[in-house]
Amino acid sequence: MAEASTIGQRIARARKLRGLTQAQIAARAPCSKSLIAQVERGHKPATPTLIAAVAQVLNVEITELTGQPYRGNDARTDRIHASIAEIRQALAYWDIPPELDKPPRPLPELTAGIALVRRLRMDASYVQLGTVLPDLLKELTLSVHTLGGAEQARAFGLLSDAYTAADSMAYKLGYLDLFALAVERMSWAAAHADDPLLRPVAAMRRSSVFLAAGGWDGGMTLLARAGREMSGNLSGDASLSVYGTMHLRSAILAARASQPGPAWDSIGSAADVAARVGRDTRDYGLLFGPANVAIHGVAVAVELGDADEAVRRSENLDLPDDLPRERSSHHYIDLSRAWVWQGRFDRALACLTRAERLAPQRTRYHPMARQTVTQLLDHQRRLPEPLRGIATRMGLP
Repeated sequence: MAEASTIGQRIARARKLRGLTQAQIAARAPCSKSLIAQVERGHKPATPTLIAAVAQVLNVEITELTGQPYRGNDARTDRIHASIAEIRQALAYWDIPPELDKPPRPLPELTAGIALVRRLRMDASYVQLGTVLPDLLKELTLSVHTLGGAEQARAFGLLSDAYTAADSMAYKLGYLDLFALAVERMSWAAAHADDPLLRPVAAMRRSSVFLAAGGWDGGMTLLARAGREMSGNLSGDASLSVYGTMHLRSAILAARASQPGPAWDSIGSAADVAARVGRDTRDYGLLFGPANVAIHGVAVAVELGDADEAVRRSENLDLPDDLPRERSSHHYIDLSRAWVWQGRFDRALACLTRAERLAPQRTRYHPMARQTVTQLLDHQRRLPEPLRGIATRMGLP
């Protein structure tokens, strides 16, 4: 689909290859024929819910419609993808220890390496993350095969963190097969670590596979089961943070499934847990607390297509200065979509500019951010310099 540069154009191309009409796609999605026509022409955005439904009807990968991964045209613009092959190779070693030129570093040094990886992931610094992650994965994989007892269990816990970084990076860049493999590896490592909370964390990572594939019901079922298993043993902020994050993920899944009642119920449940915690936490690389619950309230409204509610919820939302850039940039990308739906293109551009300033790598490779920029380009007779700049950095025509 090289000649198709927007999601709508890719949908039209894939539909024609399958020999289907817009009316046939609409009947099976289901949605209106008018919506399919407007999306294909670029007059309306394709939501993640619609993209997943159309991909299922056409029997194609979601990334075939989003156009991911977005590759560059030279070494500089493509360097964010440079480590993907190495990460893929590192994930191939799990039940077989890799052969290294030198022994793995001691566990304290590997622990420091994981702390760096966590920070880079939270900052959405994927180029930098890719430079350290492959070797760290191999060192930890060899460590779990050579250590024993408590040290081995500790190494498995560190390895689960490394796998989480790998699945996060692969998902953000659109390598969904690699993402799913990394999630499987994380579940394997978590099962061997001496930390019972890693098991529900692994379930949460697995729910992301359903989210990425459009299997909303499967993700909600998985999280509901994990939540029931946790509900009788919620002692301490760490367990509450994991439990609350499950509700946030369930809210997004329900919103994608066009189930507003369950979505808002999950937000309410998460708010109750956040009130018990009383602060923002980062246990297990998760972000949970009052700020992230409020951010997810905006996100749920956006996923449900309720721009008015999204804007209303964002009006008095002041993001903490220490909020991870990955999270804050995603919030402004979501909010930009709501402003576009309201025809406030200046506000949408301001949100995208802020998102890019916070996390340039995250923003430039986010399919919804790119789609919003494309819409802004179509609606502007004279391009403001900020819009021209972000479109150029995204490689959009």
